[in-house]
Amino acid sequence: MALVIHNVKLAPGIYRLTVQGSYPARMGQFFMLRCWDTYPVLSRPISVHDLTLDSISFLYRVQGTGTRLLSALQAGDRIQLEGPFGQAFPDPQGRTALVGGGIGIAPMLLAARGISSASVFLGYSGLPFGVDGFNEASHDVTVRSGGTIVDDIDPGRYDTIYACGPVAMMQSLAQKAEGSSAKLYVSIEKRMGCGIGACNSCTLTTAGTNRKVCTDGPVFPAREVNWNDLHRL
Repeated sequence: MALVIHNVKLAPGIYRLTVQGSYPARMGQFFMLRCWDTYPVLSRPISVHDLTLDSISFLYRVQGTGTRLLSALQAGDRIQLEGPFGQAFPDPQGRTALVGGGIGIAPMLLAARGISSASVFLGYSGLPFGVDGFNEASHDVTVRSGGTIVDDIDPGRYDTIYACGPVAMMQSLAQKAEGSSAKLYVSIEKRMGCGIGACNSCTLTTAGTNRKVCTDGPVFPAREVNWNDLHRL
């Protein structure tokens, strides 16, 4: 069990949870979190938002019973973390862009910390949240409230692009990147049970085969993603 340092509300239904401890996570990986005994049965998969030498942070949206219980945590409370799980974003090659939409900005801060030269694009349907950390990590941050952040991105300017956010946003970016030399990687969110590939609840079709988001992903090359499959989730 780990100790909660703080659990801050950034916007309606949006929280940043910081937990004490040293963790070896890489950008794009996730942990399974729980602060309850028996119900809900399953822990909640949350991507790593930020890391320091003695803490780890998670950015999450309250969507159900589990995340509602997480949102009630206060400094000094105990929480169980298991991880890190999943495949991280690959090492960047050349000019890099980081694209986050809504709660999909979560894994991008750790990426921005590690790639100081990256251009950061953050899109929100309403008021922005969590922008300060990105302004600390990068000198090139574009924020859009309303509309689509994809309109602000020229894939031809970049060699590597990481993206996480709504399916429609990532698909639009993938279509825009077609014909460019940019290698686009997307982080996929899907309901999962175990986080280690045993339950098969997060199976997804990529590159024409069934793969598991928890172990084969959550990061996939965009060219391998079956977008129609994702829209049915």
